[in-house]
Amino acid sequence: MTEQVFANARLVLADEILAGHVTVEDGAITAIGTGAVPPGSEDLGGDYLLPGLVELHTDHVEGHLSPRPKVRWNPLAAIFAHDAQIAASGITTVFDSLRVWPDRKAVGMDGDAPLLIAALDEARAAGALRSDHFIHLRCEVPTDTVVEDAEAILSRTRVHLISLMDHTPGQRQFASEEHFRSYYMKKSGISAAEMDVIVAARLEFHARYARQNRAGLVALAHAHGCVVASHDDGTSEHVAEAIGDGVAIAEFPTTEEAARLSHEAGIRVLMGAPNLVRGGSHTGNVSAESLARGGRLDILSSDYVPSSLLWAAFDLTRRVPSIALPEAVRMVTKTPAEVAGLSDRGEIAIGRRADLVRVGLAGEMPVVKGVWREGRRVA
Repeated sequence: MTEQVFANARLVLADEILAGHVTVEDGAITAIGTGAVPPGSEDLGGDYLLPGLVELHTDHVEGHLSPRPKVRWNPLAAIFAHDAQIAASGITTVFDSLRVWPDRKAVGMDGDAPLLIAALDEARAAGALRSDHFIHLRCEVPTDTVVEDAEAILSRTRVHLISLMDHTPGQRQFASEEHFRSYYMKKSGISAAEMDVIVAARLEFHARYARQNRAGLVALAHAHGCVVASHDDGTSEHVAEAIGDGVAIAEFPTTEEAARLSHEAGIRVLMGAPNLVRGGSHTGNVSAESLARGGRLDILSSDYVPSSLLWAAFDLTRRVPSIALPEAVRMVTKTPAEVAGLSDRGEIAIGRRADLVRVGLAGEMPVVKGVWREGRRVA
């Protein structure tokens, strides 16, 4: 058996911070102690030692695949770059959020889930991944073939999480058509004339497909044992629908009301770490900080900036003094692991995986100084 001891650390446990050391044998935590530093241990110099971060929703990999509008990168190279940045951010478990979003009228807006899944499989087979990767399918409900496309993926790939998305102009995140136009024209390099076609098609498809596709996707998710997430809920009707569908996670609710109702129903509320550290939503929706102050924030996600996840956990304790560091860290480790059904990680505790992050401080900014996945250093 191989033994490692990480000593002279501030251990961020689920409910307290303990000055002490952690013993790891064959990739698992076997002891937590205080007092004298065992001989041969790795001295962490008083730095924090956290559980490896657990990220449930990041579409960051798609930015590596398409780093500019109409530019396509090698998918395997995109996976390697994404994985390296994820690990260096202290994230040892990542749910790669891949679009199942058939839209043949808009180059760059269509999904690339099968392509990226194949690249992930190739990287995993080569033993080249630093973090532990899971699949999260982001299914755009009001599209013509989304159910068939998702079913094809589920028939050959293990999917752990499915989110139900609706980016129709005038719905949820895009409460106004102008907001939809501005966002996607800037993001995808689409002309105004091309956008006219897309908007008309989206409105038509929503009327034709949204209701039946949502029911079909929910049935698929439950049949395959996937955790189900709603996305951009904004009204009491949205939350009631989510409850009826057996949703476990409310991703990025857009209003205080939707977050409150979701939380009261036992649905875990997930908000973006960039929203928190920036002091608010970049789209004008409810802020993560206000939900945290009201006790309605359960999980943080790095979304589009991997390094924001660790930053947000520390920043939250300054923005909301009633939240201590162990509680904030649970939002990026233990709670997301639990809701995803991963009971072997997310906490520094005996028997858990030795997914660990050494964190120092540069002023008030947390700095990743070492990352271990199952006891093996990956960053």
